[in-house]
Amino acid sequence: MLFSSSFDTGRIAIIGPGRLGTAFAYKFGRDNKRVIVYYHDVDVCKAINREHLNPKHLTEDLARRLGGIDKVPRLSPKVYATNNLEQVVENNDFLFLSVTMDRLPEILNQMKPILERKSTHTCFISAIKGLTASEINRLLITPSRLIRSNFFTLKDRFDVVSIGGPFFDMDIALGKPVCLTVAGAKDVCRIVRNGFIGSNRRELTSFYNFDDVGIEICGALKNIAANLKGVTDCLDLGDSIPGTIFSRSGVEMRSLSRLLGGSFQAFQSQAGVGDMYVTFSSDASKNHRYGRFFYELFTGNSIETHLKVLQRIDGKPEGPNTILNVHKFLEKRNMYSPIFHCAYKIFNEERSREEIREQILQATQFDRRTNEFIGPLSRLIYRLFPNLWYRRHRGFLANQ
Repeated sequence: MLFSSSFDTGRIAIIGPGRLGTAFAYKFGRDNKRVIVYYHDVDVCKAINREHLNPKHLTEDLARRLGGIDKVPRLSPKVYATNNLEQVVENNDFLFLSVTMDRLPEILNQMKPILERKSTHTCFISAIKGLTASEINRLLITPSRLIRSNFFTLKDRFDVVSIGGPFFDMDIALGKPVCLTVAGAKDVCRIVRNGFIGSNRRELTSFYNFDDVGIEICGALKNIAANLKGVTDCLDLGDSIPGTIFSRSGVEMRSLSRLLGGSFQAFQSQAGVGDMYVTFSSDASKNHRYGRFFYELFTGNSIETHLKVLQRIDGKPEGPNTILNVHKFLEKRNMYSPIFHCAYKIFNEERSREEIREQILQATQFDRRTNEFIGPLSRLIYRLFPNLWYRRHRGFLANQ
């Protein structure tokens, strides 16, 4: 068992200075930490070190929010950017990962030989909210599981801590009050909470949760629901239907969490219902904006529309990629999941605006289920055998 004295909490590395990575660079800098930021583009690194601003992400939105570029706070002088990944990994005990899920395998492959040579222990702090699907068995894999799988031969030389919960990059950058969930092994989570999250609790505080898998699954799946909510906001369906999308998405999130090794309680946490609430209710969410822009810019071709939407958003929303991976899993399992099936059809099949509207009505108003509750026997069997006892999308068991 590792003790806090074996870690240097006076410094931290951020791998991936997108919007969220930049926001945490502001936060850790305010807390007087030495922050080293890794980015592959040397010109971006030079600009960050020269101007103490990120030229690619967050700065323009901060300027709009604050009333001009001259009012945007500068990064602390203790924040330094480099494209030398070996230096970053070698010299820091804590590596804050804020890359997108589709880029994570590439980064892990680059880091593996460096970790093999590294003599000290490493703690990965993952703020990644996405899922990937194994090409072999179509199983959904969370960020922490992907890290552990890639570094399996080094399992005694690193820890993984997952953070989730309702937080937006703008709030963290500006020091607004934010409460996170920190999940993983209890001892190392205590070090992260005390050393980095709790330095100024008026800005940033946290709760501990043992269920890192459930926390990550909720953080990923709520993005799908947010994509759908963004579309629904454009459809003049009234003010009531978002409540149905919210609640029924929660049912599907809990079911998938259980199947993938999480617990039912994850959805009731900060990273579950808390994160989904703000993602639903605020246009600060990239995934909410993605859904709204998708409908507004819809051309009849989903790929063409997707590319047009990405041009309107700073940073890459995780929802669209998560939808594809979840769909693969649902198809393999023949699992009944009307909200997530609806999202796949809307964002990946070419159709008209009228058909998009109809898909949402079918998913919310014509559910095959008639009860909101699960009977005592089914509840027991589902808890004991979650990989077997669930409603099928097609076939004989679809009506059971």
